[in-house]
Amino acid sequence: MEQRKLGTQGLTVSALGLGCMQMSGNYGPADEAEGIATIHAALDLGINFFDTAEIYGPFENEKLVGRALKGKRDQAVIATKFGFAFKDGKPVGTDSRPAHVKQVCDESLQRLGIDCIDLYYQHRVDKNVPIEDTVGALADLVKAGKVRYVGLSEASAATIRRAHAVHPVSALQSEYSLWERNLEAEIIPTLRELGIGLVPYSPLGRGFLTGVVKRAEDLPEGDWRKTNVPRLQGENYDRNLAMVEAVQAMATRKGITPAQVALAWLLHLGNDIVPIPGTKRLAYMRDNAAAVNVALSAEDMQWLDETFPAEAAVGDRYYEMGMRLLDR
Repeated sequence: MEQRKLGTQGLTVSALGLGCMQMSGNYGPADEAEGIATIHAALDLGINFFDTAEIYGPFENEKLVGRALKGKRDQAVIATKFGFAFKDGKPVGTDSRPAHVKQVCDESLQRLGIDCIDLYYQHRVDKNVPIEDTVGALADLVKAGKVRYVGLSEASAATIRRAHAVHPVSALQSEYSLWERNLEAEIIPTLRELGIGLVPYSPLGRGFLTGVVKRAEDLPEGDWRKTNVPRLQGENYDRNLAMVEAVQAMATRKGITPAQVALAWLLHLGNDIVPIPGTKRLAYMRDNAAAVNVALSAEDMQWLDETFPAEAAVGDRYYEMGMRLLDR
């Protein structure tokens, strides 16, 4: 598996990572044994970059990742995220106050069963706490040996610059895919100017681009997408199906799967980009991993670029509450 650098501080990971959120029920019922088997198989394929967060579960996904990687710590790069306040086990808003950051770092370390987090992201920018204060706390955690590298998620270009001035940021994790290209105008140029890597989450459009995901109304109870993704609702879903058909057309021409098309497009955009497709199924992980071997020509890339222009998707990517959490 190709290795890629995220940032200029020394963080090196496999060209493709694995998002572990779905293994704890966010997209409907999950089987922990298959989740752990999926992580182990990913390691066997050369994938060493595993993504989790305190809010997944909440808390349970970090525990699962910790159990899966017990005895295999030296093979893995573990990324997790902080940034929310919880009451009775449910998120009740953001909290990136320095004291809170240090407290929840210790809690994540305990759940993961490790003594140092490889990449620690602020999950959402806290509009009530100056980013300089939050990153200052992260710098303290680096000095204390509890965190190796610092990351942000869904941060604006201005916030990225302010954060990076306090302590080097190694990676930005944000949604980026053929159906969500909001980063291209300002964010990606800023990252490349500052030497920060990009970790696209939902690189398969929350599964939509694979052609497998049904409209939100038909998803099972307990699937987060059922009530949180307007693009999968009603008329939006119907109008977005043209995107699925286009991905399928290229997949058919090349003898690969739609997921491999979508991931290969991202991988060909630059060696500072490391997608983290999430899955709870072993078969899907193996299919995704094969994307690293897909070659796209300049003509293929141009066709995809023209077929999936920015703003092509119909509907917001979150409902109002989720959109308010974005740093815009």
